[in-house]
Amino acid sequence: MNNNYNVDNGFSTAVQAENERTLQQYVATVMRKVYGKMCLGLLVTAITSFAVLHSETLMSLFFSNQMVFWILAAAELGLVFYLSARIERMSASTASAMFYIYSILNGITLTPIFFAFTGDSIALTFGITAATFGAMCVFGYVTHQDLSRFGSILIMALLGVILCSVVNLFVHSDTMGWIISIAGVLIFVGLTAWDTQMIKRMVAASDPSMMGTVATWGALSLYLDFINLFLYLLRFFGSQRD
Repeated sequence: MNNNYNVDNGFSTAVQAENERTLQQYVATVMRKVYGKMCLGLLVTAITSFAVLHSETLMSLFFSNQMVFWILAAAELGLVFYLSARIERMSASTASAMFYIYSILNGITLTPIFFAFTGDSIALTFGITAATFGAMCVFGYVTHQDLSRFGSILIMALLGVILCSVVNLFVHSDTMGWIISIAGVLIFVGLTAWDTQMIKRMVAASDPSMMGTVATWGALSLYLDFINLFLYLLRFFGSQRD
């Protein structure tokens, strides 16, 4: 009886180990899709900015009238909120299409940074952002520490930074601007690790039929982390044009 128990227990352990390996392979597959789609979104954004920057027609269309720029910014903000709220109800193809539309809009609204900062400093900041982002993604993916308790703290801190940024639009305080930038870098460094772990857990708990939608949602979350981290780091490493 005791031997049968050991055999059965060994069989059960073997099945559990195989299921765990299968789950890990599934998670790794979806996470590759997440990062691939995020990188493609960044590429779409970069190509869009480059195209607008080198087209007098597009520059005139988007930036000759300040109202057009604000309409684009509002559309961009509305799209990301809509995606975040309804992505679970969308088909994978619709979610992907909207993600890339958002990447295009973001590319348009980011074009002015090329007039404010030198190309070399933008490239340097992008490299620093990529290295920092990559390190935090690795940490978030492999750590066994539960980062969920930091999530609410980071979100509240982000809301505080947004509120301070709005106030600083009227106050024009350089000191407050630097404090906001430092806080922004720290927040999005933390959010990158937290989002990575959260996406990994969501993938593990999701149905395989939702793979495409989950990958798009994860790509959007990490895309936003990368872009915001880049913009805050640009305050420190960007060189102003003369």
